[in-house]
Amino acid sequence: MADQVAGQIVTDYLQDLLLDTDDVEEFLTEFAKFAAVRLFERGGQTLCSITLLRDKRAGTVASSSDAARTLDELQYLFAEGPCLTACKTQETVHVADVATDERWEGYLSRVAEHGVRSILAVPFSLEAGARAALNVYSTEKGGFDPDAITTAETFVAQTSKALMLSVRLAQRNESAASLKTAMKSRTAIDIAIGIIMAQNRCTQAEAFSILKSVSSSRNEKLRDIAASVVASIGQAEPETHFDP
Repeated sequence: MADQVAGQIVTDYLQDLLLDTDDVEEFLTEFAKFAAVRLFERGGQTLCSITLLRDKRAGTVASSSDAARTLDELQYLFAEGPCLTACKTQETVHVADVATDERWEGYLSRVAEHGVRSILAVPFSLEAGARAALNVYSTEKGGFDPDAITTAETFVAQTSKALMLSVRLAQRNESAASLKTAMKSRTAIDIAIGIIMAQNRCTQAEAFSILKSVSSSRNEKLRDIAASVVASIGQAEPETHFDP
């Protein structure tokens, strides 16, 4: 029953977070901070971050603190470690004691210098083309018992769908913004062509050729030259009616 209540709290939190944040980076950062503070009720300090592995390149997309990001970057420096392994294998990786674990000895010895004693890495279930994992660093040896690992896995499983939705929304917004920019540029160019046709009594093709020639000679973008032509007759920047 307690697990159900905790699960509902997480679900409600994620829903509110999706509604309240404006972009994926903000969503993930708040998610990492929530995980660091609320996910594990144990002694010592807990640091959280999220690693994204895409096109064989790894990077930290969010962290609960600068210290957590630093620990991730050490892992990328060694090109191996619990989180990278979790991303690649899609399986949870647990380091109960960095001092005795024989995997990734170079990396673990370095994180120990930062006060880390145990590590947990749990992969997200994402769509093809991207892999990610939640990294949890504890200053306590044996900082993650079986219940804590189960809690983390449940938390990440619940978050995977929210994360995919957040990424899809961001991609949609980026596509819409790109299309709007392209249409705005096209509008300015079309109006500029009309102005040149009227001023020079030439065809549409000839007017467009004049625009391209000026753009090339000045080494400026075509849309910027077009905007200058429109502004030269005292007109404001043309409006583009577009509803994504």
